[in-house]
Amino acid sequence: MNELLIIADPELMAERSRWLDTLGQERRLSAHTLDAYERDTRQFLTFLTGHLGGPATIKDIHALRPADFRGFLAARRKDGAGARSLGRNLAGLRSLLRYLEKKGLVNAAGAGAVRSPKQPKSLPKPLSDTQAITVVSDEAQMHDEPWIAARDTAVLTLLYGCGLRISEALDLTPEDVHPGATALRITGKGNKTRLVPLLPIVVEAVEKYRALCPYHLDADAPLFRGARGGKLHAGLIQRGMQKLRSAFGLPDTATPHALRHSFATHLLAGGGDLRTIQELLGHASLSTTQVYTGVDSSRLLEVYDRAHPRA
Repeated sequence: MNELLIIADPELMAERSRWLDTLGQERRLSAHTLDAYERDTRQFLTFLTGHLGGPATIKDIHALRPADFRGFLAARRKDGAGARSLGRNLAGLRSLLRYLEKKGLVNAAGAGAVRSPKQPKSLPKPLSDTQAITVVSDEAQMHDEPWIAARDTAVLTLLYGCGLRISEALDLTPEDVHPGATALRITGKGNKTRLVPLLPIVVEAVEKYRALCPYHLDADAPLFRGARGGKLHAGLIQRGMQKLRSAFGLPDTATPHALRHSFATHLLAGGGDLRTIQELLGHASLSTTQVYTGVDSSRLLEVYDRAHPRA
């Protein structure tokens, strides 16, 4: 704290402390995020000490131009910060400046005019065929209650067998998945509706769960229930996947959402075309789906070499 008093005017430091308190108490940001914002703004004030030739004041903050913020980002990049860290740095500064602006102390336009660093695209990390099949098997579930084990199997089978988001699976009702059903009508992000084929093994997993579930399942009520009968929360499935990672030595990237990635990647590897996979996933743009081409590029090259007449 003594270091902070040296690099910034006490009035500015007091406002900064009140801003951090507001983030924690009113906006309920996590302790991890609060620590990051505290560190980001401390680094910025340290930069300003050298940039301005003395401890920064609120008047100095008010007078900052876009070039000053770009200078800070350039200094951070020189120290080895990546695009993600720089983006968070800028987000923290903008939040502080918006807080000060609402109090009539500064103009936040300078930071708002700075473009955030372009973030690198991270490729999905699917499970292998063997890993995915293991995760969705009856034998993998370790819950003592048979109906809960069957429930978890059914949910995970829907994620891998249909490429659903976990929220989409948990929003299903009993009338959505019934014996003899061959497709699911899913309303996903942006109220975009799509039809997804239902594999017999998916229907079987759901029917096994329904036969064991101790609660009455009304046709239009949530299909998947928690231990007390309420709608199942995603966190329980995520914690179940944590146990599976530990039991089967799976990587940390083996999450429920990774099963959706696996669905798409394994379809692509099997010769599925990108446009069809886009429809099955409910992506509004093909560019969103094209990230999977980076996941299985070796398979694509193999197909190209074998099938292209000029290869």
